[in-house]
Amino acid sequence: MNLNQIHNVYFIGIGGIGMSALARYFKAIGKNVSGYDKTETELTKELEALGIEIHFEDSIALIPKDYYAENTLVIITPAVPKTHSEWNYFLEREYQVKKRAEVLGIITKDTFCFAVAGTHGKTTTSSILGHILYESGADVTAFLGGIVENYNSNLIGSGKTVTVVEADEFDRSFLHLYPDIACVTSMDADHLDIYGDTASIEASFVEFADKVKDKEKLFVVKDLPLEGISVAVNEEADYKAFNIRIENSAYVFDVQTPSEIIKDIRFNLPGKHNLTNALIALAMAYTYGTPTEAIAKALFTFKGVKRRFSYQIKEENLVYIDDYAHHPTEINAVHQAVSELYPEDKVLAIFQPHLFSRTKDFIDGFASSLSAFDEVILLDIYPARELPVEGVNSAWLLGKIDNPNKKLVSKDNLISEILKSDAKVVVTIGAGDIGELVKPIKQALHEKV
Repeated sequence: MNLNQIHNVYFIGIGGIGMSALARYFKAIGKNVSGYDKTETELTKELEALGIEIHFEDSIALIPKDYYAENTLVIITPAVPKTHSEWNYFLEREYQVKKRAEVLGIITKDTFCFAVAGTHGKTTTSSILGHILYESGADVTAFLGGIVENYNSNLIGSGKTVTVVEADEFDRSFLHLYPDIACVTSMDADHLDIYGDTASIEASFVEFADKVKDKEKLFVVKDLPLEGISVAVNEEADYKAFNIRIENSAYVFDVQTPSEIIKDIRFNLPGKHNLTNALIALAMAYTYGTPTEAIAKALFTFKGVKRRFSYQIKEENLVYIDDYAHHPTEINAVHQAVSELYPEDKVLAIFQPHLFSRTKDFIDGFASSLSAFDEVILLDIYPARELPVEGVNSAWLLGKIDNPNKKLVSKDNLISEILKSDAKVVVTIGAGDIGELVKPIKQALHEKV
């Protein structure tokens, strides 16, 4: 498929974080871009501000007439149901209809491709890497799964020779990619609705790793069952972060590479998991040939990703942090970072579970990770692409949380319940539409102060 011959790109599910990055890219390179999504969000408003026409009703009549031409590419997200009338309209007329992952594979095949894989850490690691490469002057495009604070976008650059892409394990999407340099940040069980068991997930990561022909170009967090260059924090590895200290709420650390020691790197994102993400990005850029001075400068100036330990309020008597965590391992990472920064303060965690299947598969892990907080508020499960599962609900999870300071509340009552708490640190957690509540929560907390 030759993208140069495509004039129009139509997205079904344009408001998704990965889909919207592609929409920005095609708009940036001069294509006509339009699309459908189920609901209007801050992200769809940003796309509309770029001149992208979007509608929110599944209606063939609302597809712009220009897009009926042969030189139209249709991109779909796996979240769209097979009964979707617009999707079926294009399929029946034999338009070029591709999944997002397939299109990423086409775009990146003829570039030098950095691929960032892992069940956790993909978005932060790829965002740091994209920032390093862009700031160092590389002709890069980075397609990201989050909004990077430095650029207020999930797309960095619009270069033609180098790409950075999240290698998503969902639906085995990452097997469409052609990585020149790659990493695997983690291989925890997840997406069991797709894979069935942990062994199948691990086999899929092995298959992805095998796409990197030179194992000197595959970076693996130490102790993962893959052959590659090892990366670790405070442990012996090919790339090791050590001598770690905190100065002015930022990490300062040294890095041992295979050939030298880089001293006094400064990095502002909290949590050991983010140190690991930064180290992997450093290792990948270093191997590509990015100068160490440019890497160190970019790590210091990286401001983070929205909804990844994202400070909303940071005052002496009140802290509000928002995070996308939706797996027990990720929630543990949030707790570790909060505890390191605010060891003496009471922490209220508000969690919206994401998917019935994930809640069912990891119910005990969720209960354990949430129990570590001083106070817990649960919202109902966000279903996303799923239908309800009998007996799987937030009340079941609440009953398993070993903490007397817990309650299940509706979204309508959430803010009033938050305001009743005397916790100094408030954390909202989850991958559903809890992100849409951040602004009103922030406003209410500001008024309380």
